[in-house]
Amino acid sequence: MSTPSSHPSSLEPNAESSTAKPVAPTGPEAMRASDADRQQVADVLSSAYAEGRLTREEYDERLDQAMTARTFGELIPVTRDLVYAPGTSAPTPHAPATTAGPLAVDPTNASAEPERLVGIFGGATRSGRWRVRRQTQALALFGGIDLDLRDAVLESQTVEISGIWCFGGLDIKVPEGMEVRDQTVGIFGGSDVSHVAPPTPGAPTLVIKGVALFGGVSVKSVRPRNADGWSRGDSRAQRRLERVQRRLERHADRHGWH
Repeated sequence: MSTPSSHPSSLEPNAESSTAKPVAPTGPEAMRASDADRQQVADVLSSAYAEGRLTREEYDERLDQAMTARTFGELIPVTRDLVYAPGTSAPTPHAPATTAGPLAVDPTNASAEPERLVGIFGGATRSGRWRVRRQTQALALFGGIDLDLRDAVLESQTVEISGIWCFGGLDIKVPEGMEVRDQTVGIFGGSDVSHVAPPTPGAPTLVIKGVALFGGVSVKSVRPRNADGWSRGDSRAQRRLERVQRRLERHADRHGWH
């Protein structure tokens, strides 16, 4: 008769192998990045572009990298040369040359290439804190292009916008005090710069050149925004929104919605 083997059967579970081994903590660079992390990097890139530390091409390339990054290790190189390491002091930046008036002029890192905006059966928009190159080429074909220069940074004291607007239009908002020179040609179309305020001495100049063929160019002066982000010309809309908000709050109080 055979005696039982002292060795454990291969069919019996091994206590050591069945015990789950603890997973080593993940390093910081391997941690998954969240949408909020990617948005913070995008904000840093936008500020660097507005300050002239990135060209348009660099900004677009890095923004694509940030939006597709999955880990912190992929996000860190995007802003490595734009932020300062802890314990180090930031260098004193050169103050940009500012003009008399609401617009700032910063010629540092100015691009020699014109910016091209195209709206074909669609549109293109620029607003907020963006850099206006010395030359901008705008083409609208059955579409429209809207440019808001109130918060923009100019790369030259004189900027030029040229293009062709065929069955389309170009709408520009400029801050009060900016000089506007209309050198466009209208063929079954035209331009309207009648709502531009008188220029302030020393203010930047906007030159508009091109052809409006069954299209139009409109330039208007808009007063600076207040602390809440509204221009004084938007006061009626602001009051309407405030009245609607108050009605909603009263309605919520009446029905106990909190």
